[in-house]
Amino acid sequence: MPSYNSGPQLAATIHKASAQWEHVWVCVDGSTDGSDILAEARAPAGTRFLRMARNVGKGGAFLASLRIALNDGFSHVLLMDSDGQHPAGMIRRYMELSKSYPKACICGVPKFGPDAPRERVKGRLVGNFFATLETLGTGAEDSLFGFRLYPIVPALRIMESIRSGRRFDFDTVLAVRLAWAGVSFINVSTPVSYPKRAEGGVTHFKYFRDNLLLIAAHTRLLLEMPFWIPSLLKPQASA
Repeated sequence: MPSYNSGPQLAATIHKASAQWEHVWVCVDGSTDGSDILAEARAPAGTRFLRMARNVGKGGAFLASLRIALNDGFSHVLLMDSDGQHPAGMIRRYMELSKSYPKACICGVPKFGPDAPRERVKGRLVGNFFATLETLGTGAEDSLFGFRLYPIVPALRIMESIRSGRRFDFDTVLAVRLAWAGVSFINVSTPVSYPKRAEGGVTHFKYFRDNLLLIAAHTRLLLEMPFWIPSLLKPQASA
């Protein structure tokens, strides 16, 4: 659960996740709002807090956490946002799917409610079009939704081999490159909510800056894609 200035939603999300699964890790990505201090004081026993000395972005925090998780003997990690958008109630379903298909990446496909910002819903259609093109339809149905369960070894290998995918381009870049690496995907319809500001809802997505980041990411992926077409055309191994 990467967290950067997540506000009061962080503590609430930790409690919801802990009710579903024993091992809950929070990677505090250089937060300055004190939300991590409050959350740690109220966190259920066993919640683990990892702290980055400075803000390195979602992908950077994920990479640091992957290294520790692998070293501690874990084989898979479920990534979810700390801002209350992702449904903790789906954690067990993802875990059970992963037990049945241990080589697969279990990906959420967002089911939007009436609280979803229209620009978010429409804007992701462009990115999803290009991600589908880049993977020939073999990857994640939604390239931006961050509620996913990853097998650690291939995810870590990819993240350590590239310098991109450290911030808001992370979800897209890793999903596409996992498909290129032959990892199979199981896409699961998953509800998403957008807490209002009065409820502690926060967002750090900057439409101009981060859309430019995503454009740059897709440009690089499209240029590299031809080299991966032969592997994409091979029959996928069993999940």
